[in-house]
Amino acid sequence: MENQVSIEIYGADIVCASCVNAPSSKDTYEWLDAAISRKYPGHEYAIQYIDIESDIADERQREIAEQVRNDEYFYPLVMIGGQMVGEGYIQLKPVFAELERQGFKGSAE
Repeated sequence: MENQVSIEIYGADIVCASCVNAPSSKDTYEWLDAAISRKYPGHEYAIQYIDIESDIADERQREIAEQVRNDEYFYPLVMIGGQMVGEGYIQLKPVFAELERQGFKGSAE
């Protein structure tokens, strides 16, 4: 597929202070990857976990990570195609809505 959708999950090993009882950022990344591939089989997408505490080569990603570190966003932060679709406690509905706006079609349930 020529227009592969890019999904980025920004987070850190430490659970967000305001996200008590929420899954960790890495757990959110794995959960979203599984949920998206189950709901949208056959759709190509690139999903990436970005540790906000690591050295980040991409300038745009580095700027977003800096915003998260400066508490402008809660983490985990989910971006799809450069659009913020969730932060802190992530829910599937806005993630799926953005993917469908990007042309994804769900499997029959």
